[in-house]
Amino acid sequence: MALLEVRDLHTSFFTDAGEVRAVNGVSFNLDHGKVLGIVGESGSGKSVTAYSIMQILASTGKIVSGSIKFDGIELVGAGEKVMKDIRGNRISIIFQDPMTSLNPTYSIGKQLMEAILLHTGRNKQEAYDRAVEMLKLVNVNEPEKRMKQYPYEFSGGMRQRVMIAMALACEPDILIADEPTTALDVTIQAGILELMKDIQKKIGMAIIMITHDLGVVAQLCDEVIVMYAGGICEQGTENEIFYNPCHEYTKGLMRSIPTTDNNGEKLQPITGTPIDLLNLPKGCPFAPRCDNAMKICLTKTCERIQINEDHQAACWMNVKNSIEKEGGADE
Repeated sequence: MALLEVRDLHTSFFTDAGEVRAVNGVSFNLDHGKVLGIVGESGSGKSVTAYSIMQILASTGKIVSGSIKFDGIELVGAGEKVMKDIRGNRISIIFQDPMTSLNPTYSIGKQLMEAILLHTGRNKQEAYDRAVEMLKLVNVNEPEKRMKQYPYEFSGGMRQRVMIAMALACEPDILIADEPTTALDVTIQAGILELMKDIQKKIGMAIIMITHDLGVVAQLCDEVIVMYAGGICEQGTENEIFYNPCHEYTKGLMRSIPTTDNNGEKLQPITGTPIDLLNLPKGCPFAPRCDNAMKICLTKTCERIQINEDHQAACWMNVKNSIEKEGGADE
């Protein structure tokens, strides 16, 4: 049985302007010890999917329908008492901005100890020892001294390490990392990713890595979900997504990645703007930005098609290519 099973998840935000359908029919599994990458541009529904799992949506947000099962426990409608036992203890999250996630008025040690005391049966001395141990694990130098310091005394990379330590303090089964390296420079980013890989191997947790950086996905993930307009347009192993992309949006993402051997050629950005989630179209949401869009793309959405055992894509181009291949074979 999968550790996490998400089925046909729909999450909306109800605003004065109308219903914003942020997540539309998302389904996936996460197995023990695996790393799942969720990629897509801003507004594609990546973070809202994570917040739906954690049940930490804004007051205007609501899971409209669908199922989220963690270790056999249904989380949708489970109630705050159940979620308090799971949130932070068995499923932890690292937020995008460590500075706004840490309280500037409390010391690092107090914040780490608070999380440990809240979710475990440890006393204050045991919580202190555990906090120091976690700071050592994430390679924070002089951890006893750092326990007394405040967030403003840490660099961006060090604050991110503290957030990772806090998220891992209770040894969760799943760590959700919501763009954990966005605000960091490339050298610090590489160090943080290497650290996460090492810790994941040591304690065997599963990771959901939410990012718009395909380089991060290539370094860390076993399986990849590509999201657009709140839905999954492609899903497969890391190799399949990078070397055999089968959705026009994924192909566009790949064309926009800088490479060392592009021979001075210009990058090819995806033209147009993201879809308005208040007014989703009848057909494929990517069709207005797609150079290969056909008539059917404008009127009917494509269900996810099985490309092979490790790969699915919701793109009419796969149907067209399949028909053309069969026609060629008949000839």
